[in-house]
Amino acid sequence: MTILDTIVAHKKIEVANRQAITSIAQLEQAAFFKLPTLSLKSSLADKNRTGIIAEFKRKSPSKGIINDTASLQAVTQAYTQFGASGISVLTDELFFGGRLSDLEEATINKVPLLRKDFMISEYQIVEAKASGASVILLIAACLSPKQVRDMTSVAHDLGLEVLLEIHNEEELGHINEAIDLVGVNNRNLKNFEVSIDISLNLINQIPSSIPAIAESGIDNPNTIVTLQKAGFTGFLIGERFMKETDPTIAFANFVTELKLKQNAG
Repeated sequence: MTILDTIVAHKKIEVANRQAITSIAQLEQAAFFKLPTLSLKSSLADKNRTGIIAEFKRKSPSKGIINDTASLQAVTQAYTQFGASGISVLTDELFFGGRLSDLEEATINKVPLLRKDFMISEYQIVEAKASGASVILLIAACLSPKQVRDMTSVAHDLGLEVLLEIHNEEELGHINEAIDLVGVNNRNLKNFEVSIDISLNLINQIPSSIPAIAESGIDNPNTIVTLQKAGFTGFLIGERFMKETDPTIAFANFVTELKLKQNAG
């Protein structure tokens, strides 16, 4: 079994247990369920913002503990202050140290929130809405094209946008006309090796009508400039900031350097 297989197998048990405790009807009564959703697609098109979807992540299966002391509130407020187009919040607990309450805490920021998790059930989409998310992540490697289409329909009915994540050419078939955004993960989920060549090789095969997001392996502003020139609209970055002692300063410095690079170009 790959780590992805292990995560998905556990996720099915986890979701079933949560659904046995809290029904969809109860989720729909949550205060956060009534929050207006914000469009990540529109935010990425805002030239006053950076195009960066900055991530809050405490740990990962490949790196172990990344940062388990940073304040979610302080970090996400800095992300917002310095121009993040959106904020990605890991909500998987066992493998990534996240929780749904992290999403709720991040709603103080008036930018779109992405629930980043391994979505295998429509129940999780309702959970996302009930916790203040505006966008959900669907990972092609975990789902069939039909599941992607069906879950996208459920998300749209709730006013949520969908970011579909692909990793290779075979997964291009998961893209459908209803998808809001397509992300290319530069991390091979089988061996966890990272290369931005994955994004550069796939960008021309993604429909130009759908904004493309590059994910993973974006360690410096030069990489963003390269990816922008190739046609990417957004850039999901997590470990680059979270691995620093103070992610707030790391993000501010990164954005300052990025603007210098962009202006020079």
